[in-house]
Amino acid sequence: MTDDMAQENTELRRKRLRYRSWHRGIKEMDILLGQFADQFLAEMDDAALDVYENLISHNDQELYAWMTGRKPVPTQIDHELFRRIAAAHHVQL
Repeated sequence: MTDDMAQENTELRRKRLRYRSWHRGIKEMDILLGQFADQFLAEMDDAALDVYENLISHNDQELYAWMTGRKPVPTQIDHELFRRIAAAHHVQL
Protein backbone atom coordinates (compact mmCIF):
# COMPACT_ATOMS: atom_id res chain seq x y z
CA MET A 1 0.00 0.00 0.00
CA THR A 2 1.33 3.42 -0.86
CA ASP A 3 1.71 6.17 1.71
CA ASP A 4 -1.12 8.13 0.08
CA MET A 5 -3.47 5.14 0.32
CA ALA A 6 -2.51 4.52 3.94
CA GLN A 7 -3.09 8.17 4.80
CA GLU A 8 -6.46 8.10 3.02
CA ASN A 9 -7.46 4.96 4.96
CA THR A 10 -6.45 6.64 8.22
CA GLU A 11 -8.52 9.71 7.34
CA LEU A 12 -11.56 7.55 6.54
CA ARG A 13 -11.07 5.74 9.82
CA ARG A 14 -10.93 9.06 11.70
CA LYS A 15 -14.18 10.16 10.04
CA ARG A 16 -15.85 6.88 10.98
CA LEU A 17 -14.62 7.14 14.58
CA ARG A 18 -15.75 10.77 14.80
CA TYR A 19 -19.22 9.74 13.61
CA ARG A 20 -19.35 6.88 16.14
CA SER A 21 -18.23 9.28 18.86
CA TRP A 22 -21.08 11.70 18.17
CA HIS A 23 -23.78 9.05 17.61
CA ARG A 24 -23.78 6.96 20.76
CA GLY A 25 -26.71 5.62 22.75
CA ILE A 26 -26.89 8.35 25.37
CA LYS A 27 -26.46 12.10 24.96
CA GLU A 28 -23.85 12.37 27.74
CA MET A 29 -21.50 10.05 25.87
CA ASP A 30 -22.20 11.88 22.59
CA ILE A 31 -20.89 15.01 24.27
CA LEU A 32 -17.93 13.43 26.10
CA LEU A 33 -16.65 11.39 23.17
CA GLY A 34 -17.79 13.69 20.36
CA GLN A 35 -16.03 16.74 21.72
CA PHE A 36 -12.90 14.71 22.44
CA ALA A 37 -12.95 13.29 18.90
CA ASP A 38 -13.34 16.74 17.37
CA GLN A 39 -10.39 18.03 19.34
CA PHE A 40 -7.93 15.12 19.26
CA LEU A 41 -8.62 12.49 16.56
CA ALA A 42 -6.69 14.42 13.90
CA GLU A 43 -3.45 14.12 15.87
CA MET A 44 -3.81 10.43 16.74
CA ASP A 45 -1.67 7.83 14.97
CA ASP A 46 -2.90 4.35 14.02
CA ALA A 47 -1.91 2.82 17.37
CA ALA A 48 -3.83 5.48 19.30
CA LEU A 49 -6.80 5.06 16.95
CA ASP A 50 -6.74 1.32 17.75
CA VAL A 51 -6.94 2.09 21.48
CA TYR A 52 -9.72 4.65 20.94
CA GLU A 53 -11.70 2.29 18.72
CA ASN A 54 -11.47 -0.44 21.35
CA LEU A 55 -12.53 1.99 24.06
CA ILE A 56 -15.64 3.20 22.23
CA SER A 57 -16.66 -0.39 21.47
CA HIS A 58 -17.82 -0.66 25.10
CA ASN A 59 -21.42 0.15 25.91
CA ASP A 60 -22.34 3.68 26.92
CA GLN A 61 -23.61 2.86 30.39
CA GLU A 62 -20.29 1.26 31.33
CA LEU A 63 -18.24 4.04 29.77
CA TYR A 64 -20.30 6.71 31.51
CA ALA A 65 -20.05 4.95 34.88
CA TRP A 66 -16.26 4.73 34.50
CA MET A 67 -15.96 8.33 33.30
CA THR A 68 -17.97 9.68 36.21
CA GLY A 69 -16.32 7.51 38.85
CA ARG A 70 -19.53 5.62 39.64
CA LYS A 71 -17.71 2.36 38.93
CA PRO A 72 -14.01 1.58 39.18
CA VAL A 73 -12.23 1.71 35.84
CA PRO A 74 -11.10 -1.79 34.77
CA THR A 75 -7.35 -2.12 34.33
CA GLN A 76 -7.69 -2.96 30.62
CA ILE A 77 -9.52 0.37 30.13
CA ASP A 78 -7.48 2.52 32.53
CA HIS A 79 -4.85 3.72 30.10
CA GLU A 80 -3.50 7.12 29.12
CA LEU A 81 -6.12 7.73 26.42
CA PHE A 82 -9.03 7.06 28.80
CA ARG A 83 -7.52 9.45 31.36
CA ARG A 84 -7.01 12.02 28.61
CA ILE A 85 -10.70 11.88 27.65
CA ALA A 86 -11.70 12.30 31.29
CA ALA A 87 -9.23 15.17 31.78
CA ALA A 88 -10.56 16.95 28.69
CA HIS A 89 -13.89 17.17 30.53
CA HIS A 90 -12.37 17.92 33.94
CA VAL A 91 -13.36 14.53 35.36
CA GLN A 92 -11.25 13.41 38.32
CA LEU A 93 -10.52 9.67 38.24
